[in-house]
Amino acid sequence: MKANIVLLPGDGIGPEVVAESVRVLEVIAGKNGHAFEFVERLMGGCSIDKFGTSLTDETLADCQSADAVLLGAVGGPKWDDPSARDRPERGLLALRKGLGVFANLRPVKVHPALMEWSPLKPEKLKGVDILVVRELTGGLYFGWPKGRDIKDGRERAVDTLEYFDYEILRVLELAFELARGRRKKVTSVDKANVLETSRLWRQIAARIGAENPDVELEHTLVDTASMRLITGPAWMDVVVTENMFGDILTDEASVLAGSMGMLPSASLGGSGLGLYEPIHGSAPDIAGRGIANPIGTILSTAMLLRHSLKLEAEAVAIENAVERTITEGARTTDLGGKLTTRQMADEIIKNIGD
Repeated sequence: MKANIVLLPGDGIGPEVVAESVRVLEVIAGKNGHAFEFVERLMGGCSIDKFGTSLTDETLADCQSADAVLLGAVGGPKWDDPSARDRPERGLLALRKGLGVFANLRPVKVHPALMEWSPLKPEKLKGVDILVVRELTGGLYFGWPKGRDIKDGRERAVDTLEYFDYEILRVLELAFELARGRRKKVTSVDKANVLETSRLWRQIAARIGAENPDVELEHTLVDTASMRLITGPAWMDVVVTENMFGDILTDEASVLAGSMGMLPSASLGGSGLGLYEPIHGSAPDIAGRGIANPIGTILSTAMLLRHSLKLEAEAVAIENAVERTITEGARTTDLGGKLTTRQMADEIIKNIGD
């Protein structure tokens, strides 16, 4: 198979973890007769520094014409000025919108060998295997109007929470489809006791649930969901929610796995093109030291192979290699070990070979 993959290493530790993930993809390609062409482009703070914008039109066009996009991380203190015209995160939002990827899939699975690194008691982590489906291109992050002004002599900031029915419908339909291949349970998270957008969300969720009686549906308020993620996460299967709620809940869920460096994500739309990235940030405090955990990014490449390139066996090979590597005791510093980013990737690549 031939595939064109655009790399957006980004800022901080992004280039380090993306480089190791490319090595893994090259091994997979070599073992299975595939030809992956990698094209590297700037996005985020590094793009602001060079081009004056977090995402150029040329980079977006390259991503739109690719078979898949692999992203490292964006942002950092250098670009944190709240009054700045552009910020790295703005490029990420524009990329998601430009690619039409409306659903972000974030699997949260607790490896038995890493339970000690979670703040939760081991008995609460047993059997945790969650897939969070986050709506990605609507809600507060994209609603209009937004901005600041002066009203009645006081400075005011405005963000608009807006959802259209079709935005809710398509992400819910995907959640039910994914649940059908898992444990057939969907938890729809909203704030229907307060927000009009959540009441529309719940109304549509109930309709989709009635049309899919083979999948169990439950409605949960976001505050209850955040509590139950800690007190009893094993009850969750597929969790589907709106943009901001999903952003917050998945960061909370990351502690279940012991480290944010462990978790991948896939952002999907109506076409086969997808955007793949670890859920962690740019971690500027450890950038350049070669100690970042590459597993979240490497597992994101497995999702890339599965969802965009339809190479299921190759995706499973990466996941099995990561599983074996963790079981054998390989650890980066975030998990109490001493392996460098490169050494952890070496161990995973060795297990792919085996």
